[in-house]
Amino acid sequence: MTQSATKQSALSTTHQPNVTVTQWLEKLSCAFHSNTPSDAAFLFEEDGYWRDLVAFTWNIKTLEGRTAILDMINETVSHVRPTNWQLDEDATEKDGVIDAWITFDTAVAKGRAYLRLRDGLAWTFLTTMVELTDYPEKRNKRRPKGAEHGANKNRQTWLEKRQHEEMTLGYTEQPYCLIIGGGQGGIGLAARLRQLDVPTIVIDALPKPGDTWRNRYKSLSLHDPIWYDHMPYLPFPENWPVFTPKDKIGDWLEMYTKVMEINYWGSTRCTSAQFDEEKQEWVVNVERDGVTLTLRPKQLVLATGMSGIPNIPEIPGMDTFEGEQHHSSKHPGGEAYKGKKCIVLGGNNSAHDICCALWENEADVTMIQRSSTHIIKSDSLMELVLGGLYSEEAVENGMTTYKADMTFASIPFQIMPQFHIPAYQAVAEKDKDFYQRLTDAGFLLDFGEDGSGLFMKYLRRGSGYYIDVGASDLVANGDIKLKSGVSIERIKPKSVVLTDGTELEADLIVYATGFGSMNGWAAKIISQDVADKVGKCWGMGSNTAKDPGPWEGELRNMWKPTHQEALWFHGGNLHQSRHYSQYLSLQLKARMEGIETPVYGMEPVYHLR
Repeated sequence: MTQSATKQSALSTTHQPNVTVTQWLEKLSCAFHSNTPSDAAFLFEEDGYWRDLVAFTWNIKTLEGRTAILDMINETVSHVRPTNWQLDEDATEKDGVIDAWITFDTAVAKGRAYLRLRDGLAWTFLTTMVELTDYPEKRNKRRPKGAEHGANKNRQTWLEKRQHEEMTLGYTEQPYCLIIGGGQGGIGLAARLRQLDVPTIVIDALPKPGDTWRNRYKSLSLHDPIWYDHMPYLPFPENWPVFTPKDKIGDWLEMYTKVMEINYWGSTRCTSAQFDEEKQEWVVNVERDGVTLTLRPKQLVLATGMSGIPNIPEIPGMDTFEGEQHHSSKHPGGEAYKGKKCIVLGGNNSAHDICCALWENEADVTMIQRSSTHIIKSDSLMELVLGGLYSEEAVENGMTTYKADMTFASIPFQIMPQFHIPAYQAVAEKDKDFYQRLTDAGFLLDFGEDGSGLFMKYLRRGSGYYIDVGASDLVANGDIKLKSGVSIERIKPKSVVLTDGTELEADLIVYATGFGSMNGWAAKIISQDVADKVGKCWGMGSNTAKDPGPWEGELRNMWKPTHQEALWFHGGNLHQSRHYSQYLSLQLKARMEGIETPVYGMEPVYHLR
């Protein structure tokens, strides 16, 4: 009996949610095998959603409404050839919504789906590619033996094979994929590509994996809890701290790179890249330890985080300032500024962390908050927002990281606010005294333009929030001085003048002013023409601040094909990098093996930066 058949036999045949889902799947399968496969669209609510991660569209795409779903089915089903739809575990029902985990096959892959039914019709449907049928990862029963048994005069040990690869890849042999950026995103993607036997090199300007974290200010730690932040394949140990200190995550990434056998080139800077149309490959010039090399990968991935080049505002008088000024990404910590008068321009995560570290080192620090910020206490975030999926309690209730990621991904971005707004209303009520203290201090607060809170702000603009781990109390009680609703109008040799006319003495100015779009790296490394060809990265077209419309339904350019052939963007927080690296790695592997990958539903480029 197959594993699938074994699972099916273990499911309850009388459990009504199972019966309802099974009937729906049978209708779906019949429609797909009929002469009118688009009839499957009528198994969805009129305003239902189908979110596909690569399995049907070779894209990351959400279809909104029956018409969009019908069009996608008409374009894809004939070559996708979906079959073998099976309920994977007992379905559940709550408040009139049936939730079900499902497996399926396509012509080239195995997939997993998550279905929500209301009154017999699909409200949301997530389909994902899990593995390529002919190219599965070598794990579990397929794992390599590691030792070569028997006698062989030409035997190479595992170490010798690894050393040979390190000496030849990038020199006498070319990588199929080059990843620029050696943070957690690039490293995690490289680990997945390694398991798929895709020759890959990761390059980073810093010497060692993890140096991006080690080089940040001393007090930095992850603001997201540990259950949210695992890397692919190797979860953090059970004794790992809830909020990982920066140097500890740096050491983990260095260890991870070694253990996962990633070809990581530190102290390597990309000086230029261009796509050779005739040879269908990139020509990438790099400097490695002072030596210039030319790499010719077929695929190029920019894994520079979710952000681009630091935004540093042009302020009159900057060149006359006699003190120190730098962007938050270059801030060394508060130790050197004891007794100094410090100005921090910005009111989000980095601004709060830096202000707190300066105060702890007995600096006189003032935060300049130009516009409102969403604040959420870390404990409230964990209890009321993340706890159901990413917490110790969730683990004890049987929630795995993979299922949590899939559940999170199953909510289309269009309706995600309605899931989040009630949670943040509960947060506002729970912490109303905390918020009142901040407001009384003059701090400008918001919960997003529609009250949907942290994650929607993050998706829409990648900024505008702070997860409070202590700095907000310092703002509320005046230990961190605050000037809100203003900015710096001009800079004098020893002071700054604000837009309300206030003049503040300054020995240090920190620009906690965020970053540009990731395609800024494409402009710097490749060309402005290519950056404009692919357009802005991040944001969905929500028509909220810093996320101009029209609505696109998915994050722009992330983890999916772009309008520049063989150029990809990978990044986000640890959770996104972990989850979406699976789909990006499968897209790259399919192209390496010559599998047909007809991309459905690429959005036009609406915004260049």
